[in-house]
Amino acid sequence: MKNQLFIITLSIIFAHSCKDNDKMTEKTALAQAPIANKKAHTLSIHNDDRIDNYYWLNDRENPEVIDYLNKENAYTKAMMAHTEDFQKTLFEEMKSRIKEVDTTVPYKLNGYWYITKYETGKDYPIYVRKKESLDAEEEVLFDCNKMAEDEAYFSLGGISISPDNTLAAFSTDLVSRRQYTIQIKNLVTGEIYPDKIINTTGSATWANDNKTLYYTMKDEVTLRSHKIFKHKLHSDSSSDTEVFYEADETFNTFVYKTKSKKYIIIGSSSTLSSEYRFLNADDPDGSFKIFQKRTDDLEYSIAHYEDSFYIISNTDGATNFKISKTKETNTALENWVDVLPYREDVLIEDLEIFKNYLVVNERENGLNKLRIINWNGKEDYYLPFKSETYTAYIGNNPDFDSDTLRFGYNSLTSPSSVIDYNFTTKQSEIKKEQEVLGGNFNKENYESKRIWATARDGVKIPMSIVYRKGIKLDGSNPLLQYAYGSYGSTIDPSFSTIRLSLLDRGFIYAIAHIRGGEYLGRDWYENGKLLTKKNTFTDFIDCSKYLIEQKYTSNKHLYAYGGSAGGLLMGAIINMNPELYHGVLAAVPFVDVVTTMLDDTIPLTTGEYDEWGNPNKVEYYNYMKSYSPYDNVEAKDYPNMLVTTGLHDSQVQYWEPAKWVAKLRDLKTDSNLLLLHTDMDSGHGGASGRFESLKEVALEYAFLLELEGNHGQ
Repeated sequence: MKNQLFIITLSIIFAHSCKDNDKMTEKTALAQAPIANKKAHTLSIHNDDRIDNYYWLNDRENPEVIDYLNKENAYTKAMMAHTEDFQKTLFEEMKSRIKEVDTTVPYKLNGYWYITKYETGKDYPIYVRKKESLDAEEEVLFDCNKMAEDEAYFSLGGISISPDNTLAAFSTDLVSRRQYTIQIKNLVTGEIYPDKIINTTGSATWANDNKTLYYTMKDEVTLRSHKIFKHKLHSDSSSDTEVFYEADETFNTFVYKTKSKKYIIIGSSSTLSSEYRFLNADDPDGSFKIFQKRTDDLEYSIAHYEDSFYIISNTDGATNFKISKTKETNTALENWVDVLPYREDVLIEDLEIFKNYLVVNERENGLNKLRIINWNGKEDYYLPFKSETYTAYIGNNPDFDSDTLRFGYNSLTSPSSVIDYNFTTKQSEIKKEQEVLGGNFNKENYESKRIWATARDGVKIPMSIVYRKGIKLDGSNPLLQYAYGSYGSTIDPSFSTIRLSLLDRGFIYAIAHIRGGEYLGRDWYENGKLLTKKNTFTDFIDCSKYLIEQKYTSNKHLYAYGGSAGGLLMGAIINMNPELYHGVLAAVPFVDVVTTMLDDTIPLTTGEYDEWGNPNKVEYYNYMKSYSPYDNVEAKDYPNMLVTTGLHDSQVQYWEPAKWVAKLRDLKTDSNLLLLHTDMDSGHGGASGRFESLKEVALEYAFLLELEGNHGQ
């Protein structure tokens, strides 16, 4: 029957998952599912009318909207009330694995050692430094616990130290809209200057005069990073000078200083194009010079060394990128000379420049590789990694003259390590390995591997999976399948202490490296965007079918999870193949694709055209409409679902998941759970604080484990 306003019995719902209908207890928890009012709103374009009954939810200032969200929260709380003790158990369990008294590995910059530390019972980090020696007296820069007092949400953005070490530009966000306020602190006197620069990205860059600060301003409506300003110390921010305006609405702009400290760089980028300007940091009142003018489909990034710039670019058909160099005085494209020529099977992701070495972060067949090249041409080799599936990356290396590379390493079974590799001795030293507390964690108890599913078009799709040793492949294992699959963002197989709460209760965890990401190179991304976006969804579904066929799980025990653009993925797969999944977690899901992409006042929209297409063009409109989760909800059975969002989300507006849940609740024909939880204090990243976010994870895990019949175990 149609899912109208009715009383749902928790024991009945969960009995379905346990197949125990005849043993239902008389103690039932009753709650009414909120039903949003229908107010038909017609959206017309390309001679096509779409009727949106829940368009009115697009107004967070409307008391009726807030009332509806509060009712959904109350419903979720009621339906999960019997798991509250279990949620607390899960929360404490996950929290207990995290070392409360902890410090980061110190790094040295301009004569100071910088350290971030955490203290018992405190949610936020404390930033400190020590002059010259780690034995020196500690100087507290920022104690975020004090700064966050009385705040429902707190985020410290970028910290930028002046070249003479006496000033710190820092930023804060108290709303979770990613609109940061920049202030300046005198590190000698401790005074925070009264002037505030509002509505910024949060990052700032000092010129070499210790008086001039560059920062990026956001458009107040769209939140697009569109202007670069110059601020003079002790001046009113209202008199700041605009030094660059990015007029193209599909581009965002940013500013930073090269590692060599010689240049201030202004960058502009869209999904498919980039452009840079540079200025000598000793001449902050000079004029920026264009590095290479933007052209369609030209992507590049730059780093400085001695008298040259090094460029990662996709010129001359180098879809997986190559490295070139050019003199400071002749930076135009025709002067670029190859340093590392293009290789079709190797994706160049990043580089790090040292006085004597170039380090390149490459990806081949999905796996990270760190390549070490001596500038004298006598050495060129890779650091060895032996695991079948792992994550390795260049770490924080601010010291240009260092003879040590700091990099990170972890895998699905190995906790994160910070490692220093000495270029001269060729020796590696583990500076810190993540400690897993609270229990008897032993990485030998877990197994990870990479498997390959065949997609419907014959393409092989890799998956990284992890589970506790000893499982039997008989189809009875609960399995959580995760993916993202957009923007060329690669989800590497990394370690998680939080995930242990599922693995130790019998779950298998699988990361599907589907098209739309860049796991297997740039083509992997290109074949999962725009008019090939549906490959992202069908890849995930075909991976699910493979996991079922190989008896890792069954459709009675398979769960799917994705957030943001991965939430779009969740919406698409349950419209296409809802029968494959027993439950779905959709976090801050981007599900109302057509409406959002037609509204250029919404943050991020215009910059997304190269990813999803511009629906003002009929070809993209029709294709987008054919998969948009909200537009394709039907009267049929859907899996159990928990949907989460944040009222102040700047990336995916809260009303998308709210409207989606309202429409699903009206049309779906099953009696499965459909829950919406809106964090009324946070945005896209969820709750602030080191431990507060674990409460949402505890809710998600309790939801999954309850569906599996793990009643509080």
